[in-house]
Amino acid sequence: MRDLKKLIWLVLIFVPCFSQAQKFDDIQLANEYYSQGEYEKALKMYEELARRTDNIPLIHNNYFHLLLEQNRFDEAKKYLSGLTKRFPNNIFYELDGGFLYRQEGDEEKSNKFFREIINRIKEDNYLVQTVANYFVNKQLANFAVETFTTARKAMHNPYLYSLEMANIYRIINEKDKMVEEYLNYVTQNPANLSYVKNTLQNLLVKPEELQSLENLLYEKIQDDPESEIYGELLIWANLQQKNFYGAFVQARAIDRRLKTDGSRSINIGLIALENNDYDNAIKIFSYVVKTYPETYNHMLARMYLIKSYEKRVKTTYPVEKREIRNLIHDYDLFITETGITRNTLEALRNKALLHAFYLDEKDSAITILKQVIENPRSNEQLKAQSKLDLGDIYILTGEPWESTLLYSQVEKDNKNEPLGYEAKLKNAKLSYYKGEFQLAQEHLDILKEATTREIANDAMALSILIKDNVALDSTETAMRKYAEIELLLYQNKSDSALLAIDKLREEFPSHNLSDELLWLEADIYKKRGEFEQAIQLLQKIVSEYDYDILSDDAYFTMGSIYDKQLNDKEKAMEIYRDFLTKYPGSVYVSEARKRFRQLRGDFDNKEKL
Repeated sequence: MRDLKKLIWLVLIFVPCFSQAQKFDDIQLANEYYSQGEYEKALKMYEELARRTDNIPLIHNNYFHLLLEQNRFDEAKKYLSGLTKRFPNNIFYELDGGFLYRQEGDEEKSNKFFREIINRIKEDNYLVQTVANYFVNKQLANFAVETFTTARKAMHNPYLYSLEMANIYRIINEKDKMVEEYLNYVTQNPANLSYVKNTLQNLLVKPEELQSLENLLYEKIQDDPESEIYGELLIWANLQQKNFYGAFVQARAIDRRLKTDGSRSINIGLIALENNDYDNAIKIFSYVVKTYPETYNHMLARMYLIKSYEKRVKTTYPVEKREIRNLIHDYDLFITETGITRNTLEALRNKALLHAFYLDEKDSAITILKQVIENPRSNEQLKAQSKLDLGDIYILTGEPWESTLLYSQVEKDNKNEPLGYEAKLKNAKLSYYKGEFQLAQEHLDILKEATTREIANDAMALSILIKDNVALDSTETAMRKYAEIELLLYQNKSDSALLAIDKLREEFPSHNLSDELLWLEADIYKKRGEFEQAIQLLQKIVSEYDYDILSDDAYFTMGSIYDKQLNDKEKAMEIYRDFLTKYPGSVYVSEARKRFRQLRGDFDNKEKL
């Protein structure tokens, strides 16, 4: 008797388990038939499985869509009719009824059916989102939008569901409407400004899309001039297009409104300076100096203003020694009026580099840099930077062992830091100048993997130059002479460098370095102010070495010479326009597009705002 009870107990346990396992096996087999295109077998199994209510959620999507795919509309209606009776509160099965009409070809009836549901659920947040998601999944995006807009009206809130609608417009590639919804979203959720900026940066990749965003923001600001959000976004949109003055106009307004003493304006000026837009950097820092006297930002702006003038002088060829003397005077005045602070110590460092590299006053430069290094107010970073500068100057004086000592010291003290990587790169270049290519390569191999992008790119370029030219010349003769030419140029011995270039070209007339020699020669003539000669050499690179990596550099530089040195607006625009087509993957594309637009006058109206 006890054994019989035990057997019954085991049967009660295992039979439901077996039945459950059998059910899942049947569902899996039906789904497999469906995925393999054996539709009749799948239909037969689904019909049987659909008799049990608990199977419906597991088979519905495949079964319903299989009926539609096989044009078995009457069976689908009968099946849905049963479902809506058994599950009267399930909105998905109800929506499937409207989708069925659509598949039958009765779009009018389907639309009416969907709109009745949309109107019925328009005040229920959960159902609104559920129904909209259904439409998105069925690729009925317009009905998803209609669901949200109907709910907005019903709830008297035009900003509801902005993020959801932005995502829908993104899916269907209606970017203007997408942007409008992101703006709606961020005005209601200012804390998400960074999220919106990052999203738009990924989605708005064409110039005309950014322009459209900018135009929309100007309209919004005119309607709501006190909006900080629109101002911040307009700053961002202008920066994306490298329209630094346009960004400054908005930053200036926000500075005034929030009484931040020109802090945002200074940030824009620094970005302009980093992007070599010296004219606009000078305008911006001059404004801060004039507008915010007796503030900390006034002092900062004065220093950055001198630095902006300095960079402009250094890129206006030929560089005039008189202008360098003026810059040194400006630094002296700034230091005298401000006293010794961290900022004035930085100014001293800048002044030392002018003495060394532009006036050939290396002793003065060394004395100043040692003062900066030894000053107790200098922070560790400034001391390290000054040591690197001192190492650079010892290369000018022909004392490379002193340079190596200083570079290695900074590298050791700043391991895994940008300054340490910069020191390692300088050591690599020093080895390269000396013809120690294997040692240089060891440094460069490390830098290519673990450093900042800028230093990694420089390391990669030098590494490729060495590998390409040493591999083809076991004696390394041409490469050694080329490295010596680069050292001469670093030491500002351009006459000697030109003679060495001619000699190397005669000795190795068909060497792989031929285009590199043209590039160095063109750079020498550009810096001397002999622009026509420079353009001829650059054109030779473009014409004869269009397959090589210097081709885009040469063509962009030609445009830059016509633009900034010769002031030939039309020719510069022609080259920049052609550049965008000829070199779409170049790192100079963004700058070429910006310069073309500036020369065309795209930013003129905005600069007057």
